[in-house]
Amino acid sequence: MSQSSSQHQFVENHTVDYVPPAERHGKARDLFTLWFSTNIAPLPIVTGAMVVQVFNLNLLWGLIAIVVGHLLGGVVIALASAQGPQLGIPQMVQSRGQFGRYGALLIVFFTALIYVGFFISNIVLAGKSIHGIAPSVPMPTAIIIGALSATAIGVIGYRFIHSLNRIGTWVMGSALLAGFVMIFAQDLPAEFYTRGAFNLSGFIATVSLGVIWQISFSPYTSDYSRYLPREIGIAKPFWATYFGATLGTILCFSFGAIAVLAVPEGTDAMMAVKQATGWLGPILMVLFLLNIISHNALNLYGAVLSIVTAIQTFAAQWSPSVKVRVILASVILLCCGMTALNASADFIGQFIGLILALLLVLVPWASINLIDFYLIKKGKYDIDSIFSADGGIYGRFNYHAIIAYACGILVQLPFANTALYVGPYSNLVEGADLSWLFGLLVTCPLYYCLATRGQAQKLAEAITINR
Repeated sequence: MSQSSSQHQFVENHTVDYVPPAERHGKARDLFTLWFSTNIAPLPIVTGAMVVQVFNLNLLWGLIAIVVGHLLGGVVIALASAQGPQLGIPQMVQSRGQFGRYGALLIVFFTALIYVGFFISNIVLAGKSIHGIAPSVPMPTAIIIGALSATAIGVIGYRFIHSLNRIGTWVMGSALLAGFVMIFAQDLPAEFYTRGAFNLSGFIATVSLGVIWQISFSPYTSDYSRYLPREIGIAKPFWATYFGATLGTILCFSFGAIAVLAVPEGTDAMMAVKQATGWLGPILMVLFLLNIISHNALNLYGAVLSIVTAIQTFAAQWSPSVKVRVILASVILLCCGMTALNASADFIGQFIGLILALLLVLVPWASINLIDFYLIKKGKYDIDSIFSADGGIYGRFNYHAIIAYACGILVQLPFANTALYVGPYSNLVEGADLSWLFGLLVTCPLYYCLATRGQAQKLAEAITINR
């Protein structure tokens, strides 16, 4: 095998183009390890701690709400992931088959913004973790180390990301289970099981948080399943993704809730993890740091694919090389690194608030994507048209999808409860953002009706022409 061929096997050669059957590889279980390992990190632990610290649920009802929320939301990410082997293209490119070639640009823009936001937030988080573990490393240097490490993984691409997460599943899974053992092996506070109580608003808020958490991954799930052989079907990637994503997040959210119950009330979540796990605490901090860097590679990888998708919309024949992907990743790294170095103390909180607000645009997109794939087109898309300069059979704009998408966003606004915007009916359930529910309830039937009506009209026109 030549050196060039070996390099292409190690460094991913495809970007947003179609992966032909001859180049497909891997097993469905790779999706389990990817999504399980990805979700064992500080951010879900801190979020899980909110169940006790913010929503004031006790342990039993907190755990029930966590499980229910993630099991419901996991259906969306699993259905999105199962599309990858059938089509062999990234999720955002596939959106052209629903919105039209140019119509898909808006969601591509929002998705790229979300990737970049998470990338910057995780750069800052990685820098703080490195500085916390080794105080002699200055904060700016720590941020640069975290950013460069994630960039290297993201540039190498698909194979390396999957390989890292196969290892990470065993390492992070074992470490987390050991953390549970360490917490329950010590003398727990008297109010460990009784602190907090069931309250409807806290329960619904926790369930909503779990649903939103899972939906937030849906714009790039098929990016990591598109190399699997088409023959693998839909069921295997669905269940591998579903159990990986839900089990990883349920364990991590639960760990955060349990850790803050095991220490004095009011303790910071990550500090609670260190205190509650004894000698294992510093080891967990190092492992969490490594996982932040690994997970952040997914954000960079997705940002690069989104930008390539946007550029290729106007340059249909352009097929970026590995060198171009390295250049794009470097530009993103430079811009994000500068932002992270100048970030304020509460930057992560502010940016996460922005990202959660942007989920208003993801819910109707996910609704249209899944309805179109599973109920309208039943998994059958014309790949040539998706890459055609004029959009082929999908055209430049699909107004049925665009109308349903706009209505899906607008119907959420009165119920939104985000850092950027609070709607007049945002407190239907105090502390819970239920806008996603209204987005789903309106977008799904509206798009289905518009799309099936459009198909019926085309069929009638075809029959008339034939006569």
